[in-house]
Amino acid sequence: MSGSILRIDAEHIGKTLRAAGRADAARVREVLAKASAHNGLDDGEMAVLMGVSDPELLHELFATAARVKREIYGNRLVIFAPLYISNLCANDCAYCAFSVGNKGLKRRALSQDEIAHEVLHLIRMGHKRVLLVAGEAYPRQGFRYVLDSIETIYKTKEGPGEVRRVNVNVAPLTVEEFRELSGARLGTYQIFQETYHPETYQAVHTRGPKADYDWRISAMDRAMTAGIHDVGVGVLFGLCDWRWELLALMQHVRHLEQAFGCGPHTVSVPRLEPASGSRISEQPPKPVSDVEFRKLVAILRLAVPYTGIIMSTRETAEMRRETFALGVSQISAGSRTNPGGYEEDEECDRVSIEGDTQSATARGQDAMRQHEVDDDAGAQFSLGDHRELDEVVRDLIAMKYIPSFCTGCYRLGRTGADFMDLAKPGDIRAHCDPNAISTFLEYLLDYATPSTRASGEALIPELIAGMDPGPAETSRQLVEKVRAGRRDVYC
Repeated sequence: MSGSILRIDAEHIGKTLRAAGRADAARVREVLAKASAHNGLDDGEMAVLMGVSDPELLHELFATAARVKREIYGNRLVIFAPLYISNLCANDCAYCAFSVGNKGLKRRALSQDEIAHEVLHLIRMGHKRVLLVAGEAYPRQGFRYVLDSIETIYKTKEGPGEVRRVNVNVAPLTVEEFRELSGARLGTYQIFQETYHPETYQAVHTRGPKADYDWRISAMDRAMTAGIHDVGVGVLFGLCDWRWELLALMQHVRHLEQAFGCGPHTVSVPRLEPASGSRISEQPPKPVSDVEFRKLVAILRLAVPYTGIIMSTRETAEMRRETFALGVSQISAGSRTNPGGYEEDEECDRVSIEGDTQSATARGQDAMRQHEVDDDAGAQFSLGDHRELDEVVRDLIAMKYIPSFCTGCYRLGRTGADFMDLAKPGDIRAHCDPNAISTFLEYLLDYATPSTRASGEALIPELIAGMDPGPAETSRQLVEKVRAGRRDVYC
């Protein structure tokens, strides 16, 4: 391990926020100029941007974040789906429907056969990347249940369809358990501190293993000690002041960089959403407005320019669109947050995919029904974006993004510090852009609806034409292979 448990310096955070005050326009532009060079931000500079409220300066902040995101990630957006295998949990978390105190929730842990059926539904949508999620309690197999589930996901295939990368979001483990997880073809290990503010943490985690703040905050140290190179952190915004949380999150990032030579691979930015049986989720203690949310995404992109930012379907389709340009690089799509949700909602999925012919009223009614399904079927929280994968892809095409299902880097060993060594000089785009194009074409040929395929096929030549000569030629070669019937080609 790194040698010591991270201690968040609350006094430093308070001083930093007080010292920043309301900076003048010259100081804000000075910070933005530094951020434009992809050099990140220190705490004081982040605090300066947090205080921006002038519409003109806000526009400049958002424009700078958009430029940095475009220069590093291009117009790629990586797509994945969560797979909830269990909502059993031993924790009493005030904001979560899985809380052990929520007696009205329908509890369920999927069997391996049921997990395979869920995976088939995801494959038939076109997904290649899955985030396995489980509460902090397992069936009688214990932690072996998670390892068996990963194996089931990888071995479930249909035609050209398969899951090529399994990321995992489960409770903190011991170093030895993390070693077992690492050996199970793990992609990224993801876990959120939820709130870095110790007093708030204790107030919302009253029972169970999760009540141990230190055990949770040190989970990434144990994971990286065990050889897991890619880890994902995050904050549940709405529990504490978002400005405080961002500065604390950066302390965690720097701790990992100093201890292991590489910070987190991804950062997630969920906002507190309504959850069955949770009063606090209906009225967050520190609500984050839409403007503040866009601002925190932009600041985070400038503070950690080479780190992936994940946006889930908690947010509405409109908010997701707005944050794509501000820094988001990975999104979930077509999500269900209840165990067995993909198979149970198959009929609802078909209606949604055919939604081109639905009226606005019908769409609204479908959304209301889906909210009811989420609550009644044991979901963790309510969704804001109920669109199916095909509709999300079609929307991205209209915005000239490349919907990417790429998993090439992980299987070629471009992870952790090795990935960052390629990302910082910009060399990673020579791999990511062609791989994104090839997986995008796979989706269009194998799973897209006719209208999505037509618009996607028209976009691909335009995307390749906008690349540098080397990546463009590689893209054309990969496209030819995919059109010839090959799958899972990458560079």
